[in-house]
Amino acid sequence: MLKSAISALALTAAAGLAQAQDAADEAPLTVIHAGWLLAVPGEAPLEDQSILVRGDRIESVEAGFVSPEGATIVDLSDDYVMPGFIDSHVHLQSELGPGRRFNDFTHSAADFAFDGAVNARTTLLAGFTTVQDVGGNFEASLALRDAINDGDVPGPRMRIAGSAVTPTGGHADINGFSLDVLHMFASETACNGPAQCREAVRTLIRGGADVIKITATGGVLSDTAAGVEQQFFDDELAAIVESAHMMGRRVTAHAHGVTGINSFLEAGGDSIEHGTYLDRESIRLMRRNGAYLVPTVLAGVTVAELAETADFMTDNQRAKSREVGPVMLDMARRAHEGGVTIAFGTDSGVSRHGLNAREFELLVDAGLTPMEAIVTATINASRHVQMDEVIGTIEAGKFADIVAVDGNPLENISELRDVDFVMKGGEVYLGE
Repeated sequence: MLKSAISALALTAAAGLAQAQDAADEAPLTVIHAGWLLAVPGEAPLEDQSILVRGDRIESVEAGFVSPEGATIVDLSDDYVMPGFIDSHVHLQSELGPGRRFNDFTHSAADFAFDGAVNARTTLLAGFTTVQDVGGNFEASLALRDAINDGDVPGPRMRIAGSAVTPTGGHADINGFSLDVLHMFASETACNGPAQCREAVRTLIRGGADVIKITATGGVLSDTAAGVEQQFFDDELAAIVESAHMMGRRVTAHAHGVTGINSFLEAGGDSIEHGTYLDRESIRLMRRNGAYLVPTVLAGVTVAELAETADFMTDNQRAKSREVGPVMLDMARRAHEGGVTIAFGTDSGVSRHGLNAREFELLVDAGLTPMEAIVTATINASRHVQMDEVIGTIEAGKFADIVAVDGNPLENISELRDVDFVMKGGEVYLGE
């Protein structure tokens, strides 16, 4: 009887898969006529191509402008067409400004989720069809990620970290308030010692985190005069990385100071966010580990500008912004010259959401060619977020994540700040 039940379940599952495949095969066909197609960034662009989209996937890419009977035609024959962009470092639930530092006391998880939904739509319309959200209210992050996946909310597909693993009093813990407030609102993923840090990692994975984010050094916008160098002990870093890897998660580290950067990489960390004071040893370790750098130059430029104009910054924030912000462009230049693999990321939430493409311009200022800058937000970022099998290029079988602009970004990278067409998963959100 058990064998019969198992056989029945297997037949039911097979029938369900067959029905799903039949439904996909019967989905309406959309054909995009691309005048200029950067199907695989880094390779030569193609002229006069047709992208056949069925359901949420790319069915094929064909030379010339084909028009199969019954297909919906999207005419981008005068446009420059590329894969949807990927931002590897965002904070969708907030945006730097007056009162932001009090949101944890006034906002519920639902409030954060609704704020995140607004910013997610803005990000999508800017041409970013996938993001990695590396810090925010965990419950709100989960809800927003799943609502987008279910089609209930327009936004980029998301990988989430939830709250960052941080030492007590570190960058992602609460800072700058009275002792009573500090005790009441301490981060649930603040940890001290290897055992606590392993527990913090495992708790996040149990809750549904896609990636583990840690604060390996102090940060610019935490309201404390604790500097921007290493703040976890080496044995804590090793415990975090080991426990995450054992459970199939990568670890990315917020890291400005070189001591924290190098100690994290020595522990086997997978990627560095910011990397402001990296040195030759940092570059050697990143190349040895195959680690990615997410330079977030836009965040540095933004805080440096705000330090001179914004009255909502605290003295600690203003001092660190003036110190750290202006040197991040040179950091990206040195990393690129050293052969480090760069994945695009902005730290949007520090900068305004929807302005993500300004990072392309800054990467070019740092010495990347326009094509190399586009590769950071497609090929490199897709690998960094472990989704290169389904995003990052315009090829058969991948998600139909497609953007277009009306000027040549290889001649003027600023064209990417004015996206004219956005398709995500076969659905058009901007344009025709």
